Amino acid sequence: MYRKSNPNQLSFEGFHLPFGGKLSSDNRWVILSKQIPWDEVEKEYIVHFSDDMGSPAKSSRMAFGALILKERLGLTDRELVQQITENHFLQYFLGLSAYQYAAPFHDSMLTHFRKRFTQKSLEKINESIALTAKALEEVENNTEEPPKSEQDDPPPKGKLIVDATCTPADIKYPTDLNLLNEAREKTEAIIDQMHSQRTKPTKKPRTYRQKARKAYLLVSKARQPGKRKMRKGIGKQLSYVKRNLGSIAGMTGEGLLTHLNPAQYRQVLIIKELYRQQAEMYINKVHRISDRIVSLSQPHVRPIVRGKAGAKVEFGAKVSVSLIDGISFVDRISWDAYNESEDLKNQIEGYRKRFGHYPESVHADKIYLTRENRRYCKDKGIRLSGPALGRPKKRTDQNASELAAHKKLLREDEIDRIAIEGKFGQGKRRFGLSRIMAKLAATSESMIMLSFMVMNLEKMLVTSLSFCLHSCSIIACLLTGALSRLETLYMRLIPRKLAWT
Repeated sequence: MYRKSNPNQLSFEGFHLPFGGKLSSDNRWVILSKQIPWDEVEKEYIVHFSDDMGSPAKSSRMAFGALILKERLGLTDRELVQQITENHFLQYFLGLSAYQYAAPFHDSMLTHFRKRFTQKSLEKINESIALTAKALEEVENNTEEPPKSEQDDPPPKGKLIVDATCTPADIKYPTDLNLLNEAREKTEAIIDQMHSQRTKPTKKPRTYRQKARKAYLLVSKARQPGKRKMRKGIGKQLSYVKRNLGSIAGMTGEGLLTHLNPAQYRQVLIIKELYRQQAEMYINKVHRISDRIVSLSQPHVRPIVRGKAGAKVEFGAKVSVSLIDGISFVDRISWDAYNESEDLKNQIEGYRKRFGHYPESVHADKIYLTRENRRYCKDKGIRLSGPALGRPKKRTDQNASELAAHKKLLREDEIDRIAIEGKFGQGKRRFGLSRIMAKLAATSESMIMLSFMVMNLEKMLVTSLSFCLHSCSIIACLLTGALSRLETLYMRLIPRKLAWT
């Protein structure tokens, strides 16, 4: 059951402090709380609850605010609850009306909060936040966008920067030998569990776990095992896993599968698929297969070949992002590898849907410069950054200035692309995109969306503070001018007063 909260924003003056005083209006959490569309958050949150059944759930502001605090502060679930208990500003941010010494919720509730805010719901909230941030920046820069024209095709305007990155999951670097060894150990535990539920005295299926462990250590502890030795070790582990799966299938015929919990039953299905993939690669002597499992605990994770110097292959979700005036829009999250150039048309159409016109220029990496994308941008009157097709023009006296201007434009396009690379760096160094700690696919996607959302809120916070400082400076200048005028008037009145006396 969910009880609707007060739609009005909680006033910081009304927040009760047991030790006296009141909250400061220029505190970052007070300012940040005013930038979040809480009505939109509640609209996306309330769909998970009934109006009259079940115990009352936590408010949407508390659930969403806790996720924002976790991403912005970079804390664990347990540490976050401790920080909320000790900080009255954080309690105000969560919507509490007074400071309380008890924790408002248990740290295990954060898992449920992440499940209730899906990727689609967070996309809608991020759209609202991002558009508000862009409007705030336009007001600060005195470049407020004119009202949308009623004509069908308004002229292109603005810059669209697009790129894709990988958000690595929190898994151990996978190798075929380690995956098969982990699968063997899990199947042995499942066999023990199923055998313990037998009512009649029956001999337990043999697993040869000691020999299998010894064979695994013989290869894994070698400093540089050769290809032949590695292949031999993988073959042995495959045979042990195959034997264990056969024993599980035999005990399944006895009706013992019902004694496994859902997690163990899921492990059996994952290990069967892992064995099929590894056996196929072992027989065909290849190292590639579609939908390759690289983690038994997170089977949704896939290898993403990036070709970077530090990590040629990353294991996680691939994310396509649009950057408009420093505001991030997540266009696609996929656990399978894909060519990001396929997203360019949708990203441009998304820009038009948000602002009512196409961008004047699109700044992208070389992978986006396909013939199809070039043709599409040319038809829409959009300039796509990057060198043109064909051979470069030969430099002559007649076209020297033209080539110099084109070279300067290419350099400016490269500089414009730095912004999105910096945004990825900010997310990975500061906001947890370098290692997604969630274990489920849905919660991992939520954490990715929250990281980009927090970066947008961070930009809004900086913009709001700079806008306040700018306003205060204007007021100070006006007051200074008024005081100087009063001082001049007073100095003029002094001689008259002396004359009267």
